Order: sequence, then structure tokens, then C-alpha cells
Amino acid sequence: MKSHIIILALLSLPLCLYAQNSSVAPSQAGDSLSAALNPSAQLVLSTPDYRVTAGDIYTLSYAAGSQAVQYIIPVDSTYRIRVANMGIIDASGKTFPQLKAQVEQIVSNNYPLSGVQFVLTQPAVFKVYVKGEVRQATDVTTWGLMRLSSLYASDNITPFTSMRDITIQAPGGQPRVYDFFKAFRYGDLSQDPYLRPGDIITFNRVARSVSISGAVERPGVYQLLEGENLKELINVYSSGFTPLADATRIELVRRVNSTVLGGEKVFLNNDDIGKNIQLENYDAIMVPTITQLAPVMFIEGAIRSADNPLTAGGNGASISSRVTVNFNNGENYAPLARRFINQFTAESDTRNAYIIRNNEHIPINLNMMLYDASFYSRYFVEENDVLVIPFRQYFVTVAGSVALPGRYPYIPDRNWDYYVALAGGFNPVQNSRESVEILDISGKKLAKTSVIGPETTITAKANSFLYHFNQYAPILTTTLTIITTFITIQMYLTR
Repeated sequence: MKSHIIILALLSLPLCLYAQNSSVAPSQAGDSLSAALNPSAQLVLSTPDYRVTAGDIYTLSYAAGSQAVQYIIPVDSTYRIRVANMGIIDASGKTFPQLKAQVEQIVSNNYPLSGVQFVLTQPAVFKVYVKGEVRQATDVTTWGLMRLSSLYASDNITPFTSMRDITIQAPGGQPRVYDFFKAFRYGDLSQDPYLRPGDIITFNRVARSVSISGAVERPGVYQLLEGENLKELINVYSSGFTPLADATRIELVRRVNSTVLGGEKVFLNNDDIGKNIQLENYDAIMVPTITQLAPVMFIEGAIRSADNPLTAGGNGASISSRVTVNFNNGENYAPLARRFINQFTAESDTRNAYIIRNNEHIPINLNMMLYDASFYSRYFVEENDVLVIPFRQYFVTVAGSVALPGRYPYIPDRNWDYYVALAGGFNPVQNSRESVEILDISGKKLAKTSVIGPETTITAKANSFLYHFNQYAPILTTTLTIITTFITIQMYLTR
């Protein structure tokens, strides 16, 4: 019994040292993955292809007669594992299930019906070295279930790091080249292997990076291999055209090796795809749609747009917008108006809209069209029509003896004093007793108790006696002075 305790204590020593070292933060610069490490024994137990790794710590338990025996078994860089006093196993290249079966078989052969159990207590962590087209060559801390792609997803790569040409040099082995695109697109995990202790990973520089946008199924930026060009970019990488693609007007923008300083644009078609036109680094392909060939008209005025989501500006001023609209030949103005109903605002005067067609202005009331799906206008959309939506804005005018006379936005259910306050209040020198005259849009005089409607005019009267007196006092003083002087002169002459 004592011998078992001594063996257990000695074999437990590496586990204690590991536990201490695992708490030390990595000191290598660029080891950004270490903070995300979470080696999990449970995850290993559910992963049949986990390979035994130097630094793993296993626990072997079994019954030797009436005694319970337990060993802590660490794996060192030799991968030779001693199974108690029953044998030695070479664990290099073995998966955990393979090692487990072999260990339990050895124990069962020596101690039948011993209830042997062999489990992973702590997965190993280890270093790999990353270099090449990275921000900094460095050691990276990882563990046995992290794949090569975890390094490509780190912040150590640069915009010029290739995902198609990554080399792994394993200790004592031959370099192998991996291609992440095959792993990401096709799920080929042989191109995204698990990392192993001592691996030297070299990220090579991207050879050609081209972009494709528009009417293809998978637009994006792709790194091409040698010999791959326009045909592969469209048919393989971007998975072909969408049903609306216009393959007769493909645009190629070339910036590198261009015949024109600053880049040039070349138009391609299906024949050029068949010829597999060669692509240069940073080439950009754009595939237009057939809908772009549809005629266009314009809607402008009091509408929302992508650049102007709100019609009203922060200072109460209104902002006009203009949008370009593709339409189908024979389209009626009523369905077109209903199609853009969400772009009209409270300021849109849809009743007084009009069409500018050539030099003609055609009035069109959109109100009847917007909410009646069965209504059709007698007007049909023509190419280059401009549908103008005027602004419907209401104001209240504040004039007279106030601090800031002017026009102010109308707010429903407000009284006269609200608008006078917006105008800075009465001028006390000119106005007394808050005397105002209120006229509605038709010129009818309103009482102070009336609710103010749009386009009402509120005039603060200049009715202060001192104000009027001060205005005419200089004239009276001058006049009296003249009269006094005249009388004085007359009296002098009559003596």
C-alpha cells in the first residue's frame, strides 16, 4: 500500500508543476490566441480524432484485488507511457481512444475484472511558431483541438496574408502546404489540420487578390491560384451568375499593370469568359443586371431617400430629395405611387403633385391612387419623367412688437402665447398689457382664447404711451423751440 502511495505522489509532481505554470501569462509578443485558450477534457472525450499530445495528463484507475489503485500519467516529449509496472506504450501518433483501448487491455490482462478506467485529466497546451506574412513572427500558445484556421483568424495576419498558401513544417517531417479556401468553401478539413507541438507555420504572401460584385451568387474578394482567371472567378469562386445577370456588359476595372495611369475600365462578355481572360492583382469585376437596362424616371421633392431619411432638417427647414426609379414599359402612375408610399412624409403634398415631361407640367393628384389598389391613373410613366412632390408646410406668422418677428412652424392645438414665446416674447418698451391682433388664414379676426390654426398671423401691437411719446417728443421739442424763438424775435422787433 505504501509503495502505491509513493508512486502516486511522485507521478503527481508533474501535474502540480503544470498547474503552477498554466497560471503564468504568456510573455511572447503577438500571442493573441492565448487569452482565448480553454482546453477542455470533456471536449476531448467527445472528439474521436484527438491525438495524444506531449503535456497531456491522464488518470489510470483500477482494482488490484481488494485495493483501489490510481496513477497520474503525464505524457512527455518521448511519448513513451509507462502503464504502472505492467508495460510501456509508444503513444506517438495515437488518438486518445486508441491509447485508452491499449492501456485498458494491458491492465485487464494483468488484473481481470479490475474495473479499469483510463481518462484524460488535463489536455496539453503547447507552442507553435508563426512567421512569414504576419505582423510579427512569434510563438503562439495553443492546444490539441485548435486548427490552423484559428491562426488565420487572429489579429497577427496582414491584408497581404495568403489563405491559399500556408506551409506547416512539423518537427522531423516534410513541409506541407494547406489551402484554407477548400476548407471554408467545401468543408475539406484535411486543409485545416489540428496544430501540433513544435509546428512552424509560414503564412506566405498572397499572389493575386481580385474582387467580383454585382449579379453573381457569391460576390466577394478572392485569392486566385496560378492559372486561374476570369472563368474560374465567375463559375467557381462566385458560383456563377444570378438569373438577372447581364453577361453582355461585364465590367473589368484594372488598376495594376494598366495601360492608363490611374486605372482603366474594360467591357467583357460571355466570349471573354470562354477565353478565360487573364486577371491581374487587384482587378475588380462587376456584373450588371438586366434590370439596369430598364427605362428610368425620377421622383423629387418632399420624399425620403437613402441620403435623406428625414425630410425635415434640424432647424425646421425642409430638404428636397431626388431618387432614380427603374420602371417597366406600360407602368401606370397609380401602381408606381403605391410602390413608393413609404417614401412620402407628412410634408409631402401628394394632392398637388405634378409631372414634368419635356417642357410640359402635368398636374396629378396622388391621394386617390395611394390607398385604392383598384384605382388606375390615366397617365402612364414615360422615360425621363420627373414626378415632383411639393412641400406641404404650415407656418404661423408673428409680427409687431416682439423680440424676433418671423414665421414659425405650425404645431396643432397651441395658443397664441406659444408662438409669441417662440418669437422671444413681447417688446415691453413697445407693447403693454400683451395686446395682440390675431387673424386666421382668411383674414378673420380671432379671440385670444381661440386655438391657432395654420397660416395665422399674430401681431403684437405697439400701444405703449411712453413708446409713442418718445417717438414724437423730439419733434414737439423742436417745434416748440422754433415757435418760442419766433415769438421772441417778434417781441424784440415791436419795441
